[in-house]
Amino acid sequence: MLGCVLGLLPMTWMTAAGSGRVRTAADVPPAPVAVVFGAGLRDGAPSPYLAHRLDAAAELYGAGTVRVVLVTGDNSTRDYDEPDAMRAYLTARGVPDDRIVSDYAGFDTWDSCVRAKKIFGVERAVLVTQGFHIRRALALCAAAGLDAYGVGVAERRDVTWYAGGAREVLAAAKAALDAAVRPDPHFLGPREPGVREALAPAEPADPPAP
Repeated sequence: MLGCVLGLLPMTWMTAAGSGRVRTAADVPPAPVAVVFGAGLRDGAPSPYLAHRLDAAAELYGAGTVRVVLVTGDNSTRDYDEPDAMRAYLTARGVPDDRIVSDYAGFDTWDSCVRAKKIFGVERAVLVTQGFHIRRALALCAAAGLDAYGVGVAERRDVTWYAGGAREVLAAAKAALDAAVRPDPHFLGPREPGVREALAPAEPADPPAP
């Protein structure tokens, strides 16, 4: 019984961390940046799950809920480039290229959250991912210092959905460890001005002097 209780603690922590922070695209509070987590490619294009995340981000941008989209994913090899595929998908759906910032070292959720804060200087964000992943993303980004709400993208309950949900049970333990130990991401590197520069044209101009 003790083992069961201890095993459920990470899931309980994740649920509590996301309490009240999971919204729909229609009612999520505005934030400067949307963070879209990678979810795999098929033949160089976003997988269906990743495409749905990007559709939600494009909707947020179009509604004025966010002003910049940070796409974070895996570019560990020359032939696998999630961020550029995500950028191309978003621009094809009306998001201006200069409002998209790419993080090429978002190898997992913790890395993406830490890099959003430490490398790209994101303070407030809307996180965009599937519903089964959103609470882990919220918990880890909170541990990394981001003030975030999350949009949990709905999916039909197919084999992939159930596999994703089962994976979250196992991933919760690693997430809790990351939040407690707070290791550096696989690649940290220097600060990047991409988000600040993308936000600058969207900032309201100062009123003229009287």
